[in-house]
Amino acid sequence: MSDETSRDTQEAGYQEVKTRRDRPVDSGVAIEMATTKKLTDNHLTCVICTEVFTDPATLHCNHTFCKSCLLKYTNTQPEAIQAKSIPCPSCRQLTKVTTPDSPVEEWVSQLKPSHVIQGLMDDFGPWKEAGDVNNCSVCKTQRKTTPASSWCSICDDVFCDGCLKMHNMMPSLRDHELVDFSDKTKRKTKHWFMCTIHKDKQIELFCKDCRVAICHTCCSIKHRKCDDVDTLDNMTHVVREHLSNQNQNLKIKMTTSENEIIFKKSEIEEIKTNAQSIRNEIRKLRQTVVEVILMKEKQLLDEVDQSTGEQIQELQTQIKSQEIELQMYQQQNELTANAVTSNCEMDMYAVYESVGGESTDNRDTDNRPAPGRVVFTHDMDKLSKAVDELQLGKVEVVSCVSDHQSTPVLHHTIDCKVDDDSDDPYLYDVTVLTVEGIKVAVVADCLNKRVKTFHTSKPNWHGDHLPLSTGPHQIAKLSERRIAVSVPESKEIVTVDVTPHPVLLSTIKTTKKYYGLACLSPSQLVAGTYQQSHSVDILDMTGKILKSINTGVIKNPDYNHVTRNNNLIVSEGLIDSFVSVTSEGEAVFTYTPTGDRALKGPWGITTTSTGDILLVDGPSYEVIQWTESGQFIRHVLIQQDGLESPRGICLDGYGFMYVTCERVVKVFRFN
Repeated sequence: MSDETSRDTQEAGYQEVKTRRDRPVDSGVAIEMATTKKLTDNHLTCVICTEVFTDPATLHCNHTFCKSCLLKYTNTQPEAIQAKSIPCPSCRQLTKVTTPDSPVEEWVSQLKPSHVIQGLMDDFGPWKEAGDVNNCSVCKTQRKTTPASSWCSICDDVFCDGCLKMHNMMPSLRDHELVDFSDKTKRKTKHWFMCTIHKDKQIELFCKDCRVAICHTCCSIKHRKCDDVDTLDNMTHVVREHLSNQNQNLKIKMTTSENEIIFKKSEIEEIKTNAQSIRNEIRKLRQTVVEVILMKEKQLLDEVDQSTGEQIQELQTQIKSQEIELQMYQQQNELTANAVTSNCEMDMYAVYESVGGESTDNRDTDNRPAPGRVVFTHDMDKLSKAVDELQLGKVEVVSCVSDHQSTPVLHHTIDCKVDDDSDDPYLYDVTVLTVEGIKVAVVADCLNKRVKTFHTSKPNWHGDHLPLSTGPHQIAKLSERRIAVSVPESKEIVTVDVTPHPVLLSTIKTTKKYYGLACLSPSQLVAGTYQQSHSVDILDMTGKILKSINTGVIKNPDYNHVTRNNNLIVSEGLIDSFVSVTSEGEAVFTYTPTGDRALKGPWGITTTSTGDILLVDGPSYEVIQWTESGQFIRHVLIQQDGLESPRGICLDGYGFMYVTCERVVKVFRFN
């Protein structure tokens, strides 16, 4: 069944139905039929085929399925087959098989249903029709209905008196235990555990090697090479205790799962709330941009209105002047016309004298320039480019240390002291690899002149160590199972394969003492030397110097790191700065903070998936975070977080941060 609650429900239902079956047939048939249907629908139905179980099989997770359905499903899961396990279609938990070299069909065939399921199937399977439970099983095959008088606990069949005589006449059946059918309280009280392979053999033994209950025939044929076989009587209390402990563990796992579900649901709500906050922020930013555009639009419209208004006002002034002139001309015209038509010569000459020699031609007054026309010009290509390049922001998923609001919490500590160390370890660097699904921390122990490997989730486990001629300094990760290590005093760089045990692959002889070391490409290394050269060298995998890159204020690079953009970050413990340059030698930035953010001795460097820089400031007992462009973000760890002489640093693919502190590696997770 799926869990302990379901199993308890089944057992209760089983006992209830058995009690009800003890009632007289005429009053209990209807109840039994209803109960049988309820049990069949709720507990005896395969979730794969949605039919009543056919040859049921129960996995270690207590889920039960038809063997044929389980076989078909298993054949569709190549990863589970490769792991020599049967996957549960419901919860995906794997059930290890006892005979991994046998075919998948045999894996499934060896599975058995739980005692509760088997009991319910025996009593209330679909073949147990309520009206037929009191009729002879043999007569039923001949389509006869004969009341049964006895029940055989071995055959698990009921017989009438006649068929019972035939049953007892057969030599192989005459020793079977028979129960008077009228005595219902005794029915199936001794239901023998029969072998599924040898149908007539009772299971009395248990093979501890194969973890399977067997009969004597199975023991002598299939389990004769097994070392530990015991009787069921001796094993029953052990199995019962084991199952009880398993049930307790399952209850603990159930509680843990329930808490995890509650936690995940709360995380979902937090994610939704955060998403809504970001949506509001984006909309607000969009509104700000729109307001800027609207402001620019208003400025242009105001300019149009102002220019147009000025032109209209000028024209209106000219019109007013023209109207006044028009009135004057009209008056003169009327006066002149009257003088011409008048019979009084004196009036005519008086008008003539008043107008004198003035001309009515006003062409000189109209020589003013025509008013300008308001036009709107724009560069559509420039506007389109500006719109295309407009970035409201960037949406990305950040977690762990990349989330600037996250808080570091010490997860566990790896003690790197081993039995045959000549001195207390002093760890210069650390990196984490994933080898065959196992996370392995690799450390450079300078004082003991060793490269050591440790299982990250088992602090007290160490795989092995690789002795070197002198003390190692920095580790460069070449791949998920290969590293390069600088050994400066010996003028060497060694390449090591991690299996997860460290295995020496090659020793590269160099012309300089290289301390800082990083991987630029699969065929090139970045190495820093103590020769006050203000540079790092680009080496091939034979140690040949391909070129040197200027590092500005950094004279003797202690630690090198290559970013996701192939930029180089270089630090030196004696300089209060760190430098970023491109792989071509162009300066990106030189960070020299002052005041509270001043550096005392920058050493180990790493970067996050989003490009943020993490740097260890040893004398300050701090790990500090900057942006990719060198802008301060925050102090990730300080001395109060338990840092003691921190030096090397790295991140694994799961967001855990590893910091070397003298002889230990402290592993932090982020909330």
